[in-house]
Amino acid sequence: PRQPAKTLWYDRPRYVYLEFCVEDSRDVKVVIEDQRLVFSCKNADGIEFYNEIDLYARVNSKDSREKRSDRSITCFMRKWKEKVAWPRITKQNIKPAWLSVDFDNWRDWEGDEEVERAMVEQYAEV
Repeated sequence: PRQPAKTLWYDRPRYVYLEFCVEDSRDVKVVIEDQRLVFSCKNADGIEFYNEIDLYARVNSKDSREKRSDRSITCFMRKWKEKVAWPRITKQNIKPAWLSVDFDNWRDWEGDEEVERAMVEQYAEV
């Protein structure tokens, strides 16, 4: 049986970030479409994780990517409309139990564009 992965998200002027918290992931599949994201993987114990998110707004799927680490898979999706805040990640105004705001990375946007650019470049190097 599949189960949803614990997921954290935060909003920036140009990108929306999602972190799927699965340690020692394998068989990772991330499909980023303009209005939807589908994530699946297995962990070291063979448990299957699956998340499907209808996104709050449109993203540029061609300028979006993911990065896998030992502890999680982080996706960053380029917003179609930059500098427009997303009040939530999901299209529906419901909050699934597995989804939380990443308050450690949530900030005011004031002067944040340089920080964001550096983060994206850091991800892109891997």
